[in-house]
Amino acid sequence: MTEKKLEIMVKEKVCKGCGICVAFCPKKVFSLENGKPVVVNLEACIKCKLCELRCPDFAIVVGGDDDNDQ
Repeated sequence: MTEKKLEIMVKEKVCKGCGICVAFCPKKVFSLENGKPVVVNLEACIKCKLCELRCPDFAIVVGGDDDNDQ
């Protein structure tokens, strides 16, 4: 079994730094630095996608190698 690669992309150009992603993440994957979210604990991510779903600017994308697995 191969290890699945997880990626979290923050589109800094559209992010307004509201902090909703930081507040809703149950695993504290994000931190606000210089007014923008930064992934500080990727290993803790459970891919619940609350950050992506709650972002009002659609600035966060959670993905990885297993996105198309059924």
